[in-house]
Amino acid sequence: MSDSLVQQRLDAFARITAVGEPYELVDREDIRGPVQTFVNAPTSLRQVYEDAASDVEFVVAENQRWTFAEFWNDAATIGHLLVHDLGVRKGDRVAISMRNYPEWMLAFAAATSVGAIAVAMNSLWNADEMAYGLTDSGAKVLFADAERLALVESMAEPIEGLQVVAVRHTGSPAADVELAVRMAEIGSVPMPEVDIAPTDSALILYTSGSTGHPKGVLSNHHNVIVALMAWEVEYGALTERPGNIVAPEEGSGLVPASLLGIPLFHVLGLHAVFLASFRGQRKLVAMYKWDASVAAELIERERIVTFTGPPAVSGDLVRVAQSEGRDLSSLLSVGGGGAARPPEQVGQIDDAFEKALPNTGWGMTETNAIGTIIFGAEYSERPLSSGPALCVIDLRVVDDNGNELQSGERGELQVRGPSMFREYWNKPEATADSFAEDGWFKTGDVAYIDTDGHLFIVDRIKDLIIRGGENIGCGGVEAALSSHPKVIEAAVYSVPDDRLGEEVGTTMYVTEDFDETELREYLVNHLAKYEIPRYVTTMTEPLPRTGSGKLLKRQLRDDTITELGLG
Repeated sequence: MSDSLVQQRLDAFARITAVGEPYELVDREDIRGPVQTFVNAPTSLRQVYEDAASDVEFVVAENQRWTFAEFWNDAATIGHLLVHDLGVRKGDRVAISMRNYPEWMLAFAAATSVGAIAVAMNSLWNADEMAYGLTDSGAKVLFADAERLALVESMAEPIEGLQVVAVRHTGSPAADVELAVRMAEIGSVPMPEVDIAPTDSALILYTSGSTGHPKGVLSNHHNVIVALMAWEVEYGALTERPGNIVAPEEGSGLVPASLLGIPLFHVLGLHAVFLASFRGQRKLVAMYKWDASVAAELIERERIVTFTGPPAVSGDLVRVAQSEGRDLSSLLSVGGGGAARPPEQVGQIDDAFEKALPNTGWGMTETNAIGTIIFGAEYSERPLSSGPALCVIDLRVVDDNGNELQSGERGELQVRGPSMFREYWNKPEATADSFAEDGWFKTGDVAYIDTDGHLFIVDRIKDLIIRGGENIGCGGVEAALSSHPKVIEAAVYSVPDDRLGEEVGTTMYVTEDFDETELREYLVNHLAKYEIPRYVTTMTEPLPRTGSGKLLKRQLRDDTITELGLG
């Protein structure tokens, strides 16, 4: 990126965030040190929803449509149900586990508007994982669709104190309330009054670590809102630079509209698509599950302007755009995140879509999705980069001793800013271990930053696989494999995959009578479907180790990749 473009971006930031401007920044002391944040940030997510209530069309889901005002009214009905029927009080946890139905968004808005902590559960979890999340969070209420209700019914022990609200399903023995029935009975009512401060807890999102159970990432209202506003500043700065059109121009006949084709239980879907829609009055067209052909039809019919998804999903859309002849000319932005995008896909987006600006970024659940972002020509010039930091985010790269490194030097990426999560729920030691002594968050990513401030992620310190945007902890998969009576030892690692970025591979030390089909049947009850290894290599002797006893996992991975011809 030329010096002039770097300076243009910095100049735009300075204007947009200057004293007296809507996005004015101020220095404040956070719980872990100094940060810059927005003076005029809304107090709570409730204020974000309520301020947005208008007659502008908002949610579109199959044959159903809501304006922003209608959405707020329905959320208020659910808020009444939570407070007056189910006894939810400020700080109680309200879990949501279902497909991307409108009720997911309504339940989230209702919970966070009455002071509860929304627990966005991974709907791909099996019954054991779901039971862990409900127990760990201490959920008082669960909103669940038919598939998740079946999991609740299959649990060996009921979750103590849990009240279950059935969504789009009747007759479940696990349900205490059927949502549609009770909403019709309650009717139109105001949202219950609750005082919510910026520092009050808002949500828990579970993220897989390298070992053991997933950790609940707890964030407050201000953490989330400042992330939304940082994106707004970035898009404002972008439109000041020539050739970057990411919003409908006057007279184009288009309105701001995005397609939700990724799960709401991830920050990419929850923050970048759903929550980011309110302040910009952006229409949101929801898909219950991903299908690239259906997505292309919706983009054409609803004149979608913005699409965001991990590389596997945006790659699917590119292939459909090239083969099905749909009119996708309304698309102005095709964003990424959740995993690294193959460099060749950047050019494919340019080729496949008439006007769409390719973009991507780096962020984490712990940062509330924000971190860096890169667009258009800059992205095409540096397709391996995740871009420069957003205006409220500070990045640094450190060596093993915590010393900050110079531009171009590789080390661990650390981050700080006002969007950083508060803690890992019920895990004070894990929380303490994840921060440096001076309050910077240790990401576990190996990275370098170039002289223009562009971030490049090159490896991971943590033992994680990112499969289509899903974080998979190798330790948890290894534990499940090793629990099978015919598996003596297992090493789990990533295997490159053109569509998903990474797949799950394993090399196992097994007994002579081991049977892979038997193992796969066993794993259905011990792992989520996406966690079950695609590639299985077995040996009837101990796995190779270093002199100090450490598994030679990289060697095993390299051997598998070579054998599969994927190197």
